Amino acid sequence: MVDLTTTYLGLKLAHPLVPSSSPFSKDAASAKRLEDAGASAIVMHSLFEEKIESEAQQMDRFFFQQALGTGEADSFHPVPHNIKSYQEQYLENLRAVKSSLDIPVIASLNGSSLSGWIDYSTHLQQAGADALELNIYHLAANVNDSSEVVENNYVEILQAIKKHVSIPITMKLSPQFSSPVHFIKRLETAGANGVAIFNRFYQPDIDLETLDVIPKLELSTASEALLRVRWTALLYGRANLSLAVTGGFHQTDDVIKALLAGADVVHLCSVLLKEGTGRLTQMRDELEQWLIEHEYQSIQQLKGSVSQQHAIDPSAYERANYVQVLDSYSSPKGVLR
Repeated sequence: MVDLTTTYLGLKLAHPLVPSSSPFSKDAASAKRLEDAGASAIVMHSLFEEKIESEAQQMDRFFFQQALGTGEADSFHPVPHNIKSYQEQYLENLRAVKSSLDIPVIASLNGSSLSGWIDYSTHLQQAGADALELNIYHLAANVNDSSEVVENNYVEILQAIKKHVSIPITMKLSPQFSSPVHFIKRLETAGANGVAIFNRFYQPDIDLETLDVIPKLELSTASEALLRVRWTALLYGRANLSLAVTGGFHQTDDVIKALLAGADVVHLCSVLLKEGTGRLTQMRDELEQWLIEHEYQSIQQLKGSVSQQHAIDPSAYERANYVQVLDSYSSPKGVLR
């Protein structure tokens, strides 16, 4: 029998397929459906500090500053005492998800201030999270922000939180760092237990009629998986922390490639939103069948066996075959060159 177990952030999981942050974790019932479909762990949707602060400002404006002017205004908008804040609802949901599932629950936090990162990560641990994913969104649009300044910001946040929580911490990173392997080694030294590569930030669009800049959310496509596979192969054996890949994993073949490159877990989101939770069960069964057909005894035996350090041609992950790949392209039939 094939052993599908893997270890991520010190947590032993039944297999490497982990649903990532998505609407599925916004209530205990939908999270339970993921577990019933075979999820080995679940990442909660993110708690956003900015949303907490915005709500607090609205409450202050509409309830606590309502009586400016005359004494009669005191009775116009009585202050409610039974409204649950966004933060309270999130923590209540986290506790409900944790109590209803038998699999590990990883909380996700998106902060905007150092004090917020510390405060809310502490609350997430107290609510029962088994681990914490730091979903840091930083767009380096300031001309004075060097790459060192950006990296130092990540390290500062991580080190501050490590002083206040004891659960494992993984850093969800974007693909836009100039030297990912070096930076991830810095995060490891600073106390990170894992990294998730790579985050997918939304890209704003331009409305050609109104010339407004508008938000546009696009689900991932399978073409995005190879970027994650490549950097996992380069990281494996060079960083002693858990490796998760996220973004573009729609096919079981791509999951297997990520594991061969060295991933401990593969996060799934868009594929489940598009095809439903049953796709998770199917991918798990397809993974097991592939291992059996190729005579692997375990995920551990498979993991990292085609990383850069173990590949037949290690240079294939770097620049050596760059020109060769470009020269190999040929136009489709009927297209003039």
